[in-house]
Amino acid sequence: MAHAAPASRTSGLRSMAAGSRLSMALPLLLGIVYGFWASGIRRDAGPITTGNVLFGFLTGIIVAVVTFGIHRASSRLPRELRAVTWAAWAGIAFGYLYSLTDATVLRSTIMALTVAVGVFAAMFYRYYTHE
Repeated sequence: MAHAAPASRTSGLRSMAAGSRLSMALPLLLGIVYGFWASGIRRDAGPITTGNVLFGFLTGIIVAVVTFGIHRASSRLPRELRAVTWAAWAGIAFGYLYSLTDATVLRSTIMALTVAVGVFAAMFYRYYTHE
Protein backbone atom coordinates (compact mmCIF):
# COMPACT_ATOMS: atom_id res chain seq x y z
CA MET A 1 0.00 0.00 0.00
CA ALA A 2 1.44 3.35 -1.03
CA HIS A 3 1.32 6.36 1.23
CA ALA A 4 1.43 9.99 0.26
CA ALA A 5 4.54 11.91 1.16
CA PRO A 6 4.05 14.21 4.15
CA ALA A 7 3.52 17.85 3.31
CA SER A 8 6.29 20.22 4.20
CA ARG A 9 5.85 22.15 7.43
CA THR A 10 6.59 25.52 5.87
CA SER A 11 3.65 25.40 3.45
CA GLY A 12 1.24 24.72 6.32
CA LEU A 13 2.68 27.58 8.34
CA ARG A 14 2.53 29.87 5.36
CA SER A 15 -1.13 29.05 4.70
CA MET A 16 -1.95 29.46 8.40
CA ALA A 17 -0.30 32.88 8.43
CA ALA A 18 -2.18 33.91 5.29
CA GLY A 19 -5.45 32.73 6.84
CA SER A 20 -4.68 34.60 10.04
CA ARG A 21 -3.96 37.79 8.12
CA LEU A 22 -7.19 37.39 6.18
CA SER A 23 -9.21 36.79 9.34
CA MET A 24 -7.77 40.04 10.73
CA ALA A 25 -8.08 42.04 7.50
CA LEU A 26 -11.75 41.41 6.77
CA PRO A 27 -13.12 42.67 10.12
CA LEU A 28 -10.75 45.64 9.91
CA LEU A 29 -11.91 46.51 6.40
CA LEU A 30 -15.54 46.08 7.44
CA GLY A 31 -14.96 48.36 10.43
CA ILE A 32 -13.40 51.07 8.27
CA VAL A 33 -16.21 50.97 5.71
CA TYR A 34 -18.87 50.89 8.44
CA GLY A 35 -17.27 53.81 10.29
CA PHE A 36 -17.10 55.96 7.15
CA TRP A 37 -20.68 55.03 6.27
CA ALA A 38 -22.01 55.80 9.77
CA SER A 39 -20.20 59.12 10.01
CA GLY A 40 -21.39 60.06 6.51
CA ILE A 41 -24.99 59.36 7.43
CA ARG A 42 -24.69 61.26 10.69
CA ARG A 43 -22.97 64.22 9.02
CA ASP A 44 -25.96 64.65 6.65
CA ALA A 45 -24.07 66.80 4.11
CA GLY A 46 -22.93 69.22 6.79
CA PRO A 47 -19.37 70.12 7.68
CA ILE A 48 -16.98 67.49 8.97
CA THR A 49 -16.56 67.97 12.71
CA THR A 50 -14.36 66.39 15.34
CA GLY A 51 -17.39 64.71 16.90
CA ASN A 52 -18.33 63.23 13.55
CA VAL A 53 -14.83 61.82 12.99
CA LEU A 54 -14.77 60.43 16.53
CA PHE A 55 -18.18 58.83 15.96
CA GLY A 56 -16.89 57.17 12.78
CA PHE A 57 -13.79 55.81 14.54
CA LEU A 58 -15.80 54.53 17.48
CA THR A 59 -18.42 52.75 15.39
CA GLY A 60 -15.74 51.31 13.10
CA ILE A 61 -13.73 49.96 16.03
CA ILE A 62 -16.82 48.42 17.63
CA VAL A 63 -17.87 46.73 14.39
CA ALA A 64 -14.36 45.42 13.73
CA VAL A 65 -13.95 44.02 17.26
CA VAL A 66 -17.37 42.36 17.38
CA THR A 67 -16.96 40.91 13.87
CA PHE A 68 -13.53 39.55 14.76
CA GLY A 69 -14.90 38.06 18.00
CA ILE A 70 -17.81 36.39 16.24
CA HIS A 71 -15.47 35.07 13.56
CA ARG A 72 -13.16 33.55 16.18
CA ALA A 73 -15.94 32.09 18.36
CA SER A 74 -18.27 30.86 15.64
CA SER A 75 -16.08 27.93 14.63
CA ARG A 76 -17.00 26.23 17.91
CA LEU A 77 -20.75 26.61 17.39
CA PRO A 78 -23.10 24.26 15.55
CA ARG A 79 -24.06 25.46 12.08
CA GLU A 80 -27.58 26.58 13.06
CA LEU A 81 -26.35 28.71 15.95
CA ARG A 82 -23.49 30.04 13.83
CA ALA A 83 -25.96 31.17 11.15
CA VAL A 84 -28.19 32.78 13.80
CA THR A 85 -25.20 34.61 15.29
CA TRP A 86 -24.13 36.10 11.96
CA ALA A 87 -27.74 36.95 11.09
CA ALA A 88 -28.29 38.71 14.41
CA TRP A 89 -25.08 40.69 14.04
CA ALA A 90 -25.90 41.70 10.46
CA GLY A 91 -29.41 42.73 11.51
CA ILE A 92 -28.15 44.77 14.44
CA ALA A 93 -25.44 46.49 12.38
CA PHE A 94 -27.77 47.30 9.49
CA GLY A 95 -30.61 48.34 11.78
CA TYR A 96 -28.36 50.80 13.58
CA LEU A 97 -27.17 52.33 10.30
CA TYR A 98 -30.75 52.55 9.10
CA SER A 99 -31.84 54.23 12.33
CA LEU A 100 -29.23 56.96 11.75
CA THR A 101 -31.27 58.09 8.73
CA ASP A 102 -34.05 59.34 11.07
CA ALA A 103 -36.35 56.47 10.12
CA THR A 104 -38.93 55.33 12.63
CA VAL A 105 -38.13 52.57 15.09
CA LEU A 106 -40.68 50.29 13.43
CA ARG A 107 -39.20 50.85 9.96
CA SER A 108 -35.65 50.30 11.25
CA THR A 109 -36.74 47.08 12.97
CA ILE A 110 -38.49 45.76 9.86
CA MET A 111 -35.46 46.51 7.69
CA ALA A 112 -33.08 44.93 10.22
CA LEU A 113 -35.23 41.78 10.42
CA THR A 114 -35.34 41.58 6.63
CA VAL A 115 -31.56 41.75 6.41
CA ALA A 116 -31.20 39.24 9.26
CA VAL A 117 -33.51 36.72 7.56
CA GLY A 118 -31.57 37.02 4.31
CA VAL A 119 -28.21 36.62 6.05
CA PHE A 120 -29.52 33.64 8.03
CA ALA A 121 -30.69 31.90 4.84
CA ALA A 122 -27.38 32.54 3.08
CA MET A 123 -25.20 31.52 6.03
CA PHE A 124 -27.23 28.43 6.86
CA TYR A 125 -27.01 27.31 3.24
CA ARG A 126 -23.26 27.92 3.21
CA TYR A 127 -22.62 26.06 6.46
CA TYR A 128 -25.00 23.23 5.57
CA THR A 129 -23.38 22.60 2.19
CA HIS A 130 -19.74 23.05 3.26
CA GLU A 131 -19.64 20.91 6.39
